[in-house]
Amino acid sequence: MEYNTARNHLIMREYGRNVQRMIEYILTLKDREHRQEQVSAVIELMGILQPHLRNVEDFRHKLWDHLFLVSDFRLDVDSPYPIPTRETLKSKPERLPYPKKHPRHRHFGKNLERVIDKALETNNPEMKDGFVQVIGNYMKLAYGNWHKENVHDDAIRAELSSITSGELQYYPTSGNANPAPVINLETQFRAPGNTTAPTASVKRKQFQQGKYKQNNNNNNKNKHNKYKNRNK
Repeated sequence: MEYNTARNHLIMREYGRNVQRMIEYILTLKDREHRQEQVSAVIELMGILQPHLRNVEDFRHKLWDHLFLVSDFRLDVDSPYPIPTRETLKSKPERLPYPKKHPRHRHFGKNLERVIDKALETNNPEMKDGFVQVIGNYMKLAYGNWHKENVHDDAIRAELSSITSGELQYYPTSGNANPAPVINLETQFRAPGNTTAPTASVKRKQFQQGKYKQNNNNNNKNKHNKYKNRNK
């Protein structure tokens, strides 16, 4: 009986022992044409055994690289792709130059600082207002993600002004550097064509202040007398 401990090392377990034996048999063939035909058949079999590679870009290129890897780079056949070597497959990638910059406000991130710098460099007022709106909205979103609660616009305006030393002002209601005008409710809700008569909302406010209590009592007395006479 043959045990696995007595067999040679299995290079790629994904393809199994039989595929490795086929490649070892191909290495013993002396006819180059016959060897090329056998290699093409093994490539098709490897593609059937690994169907998930079909969704990978250049999956046949990977199959040929695996073929040479299993053969320990000793297979002498024609490949449609560059033949790999031991050094190219085991070479380490180059070290990535990670940025070593620390953001001034880490809870907002580095990208927001870049947008703020871009807004400060812009001379176009409309474009700068657009930058300010985007910055303010993102600050509100980041604040909500960190604190799990809503933040008032005044807090965002104060923090943005502190970050930019007062150069950028956030006004979400108007979208520009001028705050929204204050609306006088008493003049806004007056009846059309009448500058003195108050509307229902103003009357309700005045009623709460006690100005219409006397008239209201008289109306209640009249209604009571009306229903009293009807019952008689």
